[in-house]
Amino acid sequence: MSPKVPGDPGLLARVALGLAPIAAIGGDGGAGLTARPPGIRLPPPWRARGRCGMVRAVMEGLGTDAVWNALRGLRNGGDPASLPPGVLSDLFAPVLAPPTAPDGCRVIGRLAQTLDGRIATASGSSQWIGGRGDILHTHRLRALCHAVIVGAGTVRQDDPRLTTREVPGESPVRVVLDTERRLSPDFRVFRDGGPATLLACAEDAPGPDPLGAAEVLRLPRARSGGGLDVPALLRALAGRGLTRLFVEGGGVTVSRFLIAGCLDRLHVTVAPVLLGSGIPAFTLPEVGRIADGLRFAWRVFPLGPGGGDVLFDIPLDRARPGERTG
Repeated sequence: MSPKVPGDPGLLARVALGLAPIAAIGGDGGAGLTARPPGIRLPPPWRARGRCGMVRAVMEGLGTDAVWNALRGLRNGGDPASLPPGVLSDLFAPVLAPPTAPDGCRVIGRLAQTLDGRIATASGSSQWIGGRGDILHTHRLRALCHAVIVGAGTVRQDDPRLTTREVPGESPVRVVLDTERRLSPDFRVFRDGGPATLLACAEDAPGPDPLGAAEVLRLPRARSGGGLDVPALLRALAGRGLTRLFVEGGGVTVSRFLIAGCLDRLHVTVAPVLLGSGIPAFTLPEVGRIADGLRFAWRVFPLGPGGGDVLFDIPLDRARPGERTG
């Protein structure tokens, strides 16, 4: 009789067929790790897929709490190579890698989109495109980073708290990008008494300092494309000791970091949903040829059980649109 395997009931069948076993990340139990049955050696097709970056799901029996605590221990520095093996370590080790850019920052962008590339309806409704696994993943990224960055549109539409309510860990400093100072102090990030909040705006934007409980950070405008000068923002945050940065959204904000060549890593969750209309995930300069698109390698992680959301982990290494990575 085959050993009982928690998690995906089709794991043994996948192994027998030479297909890639899948470990779910998320779910009510935390990481949803699926143990490898004793005595079963993963077949060559699985190893080949892993080398190609198509699927990478490490089947280990280590407890989720131990892995997560090890990850949290590297938030302020350390060697990710020391992490215990597991899906969470595999996914988050690149997030915890030391910064290599001259600005001293490690920057991770994230979006959740539908299968047809929409992050919200035309009215701005986006809660929730991703499922429970995506929510947990977002809170884990917050807990591993020194600061979480969002645009004014995200604050206006969702009124988020940007804390780590769903996972153990320290909440990050909250950074709101509001170039023209159009947000009122009534939103929760400015008045909830939670983690420190910075409001980043243009040097010439009118308005009081501070805004509610938020300190105001004045920065140069971007030379083109609107918004703030992203490299100047990174330098300002690094000067405050905030060097591991999570750009949570929305689409315009993540796109501006991408255009500026200021993303080291990009996490995109794709949900099995079609809208057919709505707000696109990315807003990038127009290209005339397919060859001019940004090409990259990726790794794929299922988020949660049951064949739901899929997370694409993309190493950008500060590439800009029109460049090739990997």
